[in-house]
Parts: sequence; structure tokens; C-alpha cells
Amino acid sequence: MRKALVLAGFLIANVMVCAVNAWAQEMIDHHHVITTGSADAVNDSITQDWAKQRLAKSPRHQEWVNVKNGNRNVNSFVVYPEVKNKATAVVVIHEIFGMTDWVQQLTDELAEAGYIAIAPDLLSGMGPNRGGTSAISATGSNAVGLAIRALSADQINADLNAVADYVSKLPSSNGKVVVAGYCWGGSQSFRFATNRPSLKAAFVFYGTAPTVTPQDPALDKTALGRITAPVYGFYGENDARVDSTISPTVDAMKELSKKYDPVTYAGAGHGFMRAGEPNGPPPAADADQKTKDAYAANRKARDDAWERWKKILAKI
Repeated sequence: MRKALVLAGFLIANVMVCAVNAWAQEMIDHHHVITTGSADAVNDSITQDWAKQRLAKSPRHQEWVNVKNGNRNVNSFVVYPEVKNKATAVVVIHEIFGMTDWVQQLTDELAEAGYIAIAPDLLSGMGPNRGGTSAISATGSNAVGLAIRALSADQINADLNAVADYVSKLPSSNGKVVVAGYCWGGSQSFRFATNRPSLKAAFVFYGTAPTVTPQDPALDKTALGRITAPVYGFYGENDARVDSTISPTVDAMKELSKKYDPVTYAGAGHGFMRAGEPNGPPPAADADQKTKDAYAANRKARDDAWERWKKILAKI
């Protein structure tokens, strides 16, 4: 009998592990296109030479800092603008691929626009030898996605609050802090707005509003009711999974008298801010027309979204 119980427990545990792994893989597939399970494919999503090259040419001051959150050190990339006045700060929340070269490049672009930008690696200390994204990515093709899936909501919130506190107190900061996130990070940006009343704005790029639980798709109106900052959404037309959540979110935020301003960009897909990156490689010359059209739509969406974003930031 005892052996039977032990065997049953072992089987249940394995089923649960398989379910988590399948869920994490589904999240990775949903949030960005990876058509191969090879380590090279995932590493390509983290390392972008073109982004590194742009960063290397930037005249702005860039540095890595360890932000304290209790016993945790949150390794964060900070870029300062070249301005004479104190600046608003933007907390940048990375995609499900963790701290990538593209995220760092985007952080530099925000500083170029006149803002102190800080991007925390939310996987800091979670990898081998207490490393972060890069250490975890070296251990397996889906390791980063699985590690992000394992992060607790409390730890994410505490890390983001610590980073927001840090950047708001910098001598060159005017004390105003906004948050912006992409795909997984977009959803975290929306959730962070429910947990930090002092935020001046939340920018959600192809992310979803908080739900009651991961298994329950009902919107968490209790959490949404705590939002004090305006929330601005940026979505691609060809992203039905995420876009199907926009209308219910509009209704819920209206019911709660909260500002939610979503814009959907024609022809764009999920992840258009990176897929339409002008510094990245364009489609190959022999690419089919569908691929070229998708790139053009993503590029236009990215440019239009940047213009909208900068106009909103300028008024904060």
C-alpha cells in the first residue's frame, strides 16, 4: 500500500511538472515567435548584435547598478539623458525573454528622448552562481521562460517598487516615475499600476490586464480599482489573443472610473516594437511578400507608437 502511494505521488508530481513546462512553453510561443527549440534560437532572442552596436555608439552615460530589495540585489541597467533639468524616470519591464540587448537599446532610446530610464533584470540572482538572464539562458532552450514563470507576483512587485524608489531619488530625477513593459512585461506594467499609487502613468505594450488567477480569466476588478495612474495601451491588429482582452478591460476600467486609453495599430503583430525595430535587420531580399508586408506594418506601428508615447511622456 505504501509503495502504491509513493508511486502515485511520483506520477502526480511528474504530471504537474509536465503541465508547468507545457504552460511555460506555450507562454513563450504566444509572446514571441520561436519556431525551433534549439538553444541558439532562444539565445538569438536575448543577444542582438545590432542592438549592442547601437548602444556602443551612444554618447549617453550607461551603467549597471544593484538595487537592494531586502536580501535581493536587482541588477538594473540605467541610462541618463543629456538634459539640463531634472528628468522623469521610466522603469522598463522586459519581455518574457528577460534582459536582452534590445531592452537595453530601448532603455538608451528613452534616455535619448530626455528621460532617465532603468531596466531591471527581474531574473537577477535566480540563475547559476546567482546570475540573471544570461546565466539562465545558458542552461537550456526554454530556461528563461520557465524561470520567469516561476517568479512570484510578490517578488516582482517588490523588485519593481525597489527600482522605482531608487530611480525616483536620484539627484537628477524630478521624482516622477512611469512604467512601461512589453509582452510579459506589458502585463506586469498593468499589474504594477495596481500596486504603486504614486506612478504617473503605465504604458502597456501588447500586455493584458490583471486577472483573478492565471486559471481564471475574469478581470481582477479589486486590483484595477486601486489604479490611480492613467494606463495607455499599445496593441497590434494581428494579435487576437491579446486583443480579445481589450474590450472587457475598457468596460471594466470605465465602470471603475479609471483612465485606460488603448490604441491598436493596423497590420501589426504581437511584439511589433522589436519586430519593427529600424536598427534591426530587415527581411531578406528573397523573403516572400507576406513577410515583407508584416515587417512594413510592424515598422510603421513601432514608429507611430514611439511618437504617441513621446507626446504623452512630454505632458507628464
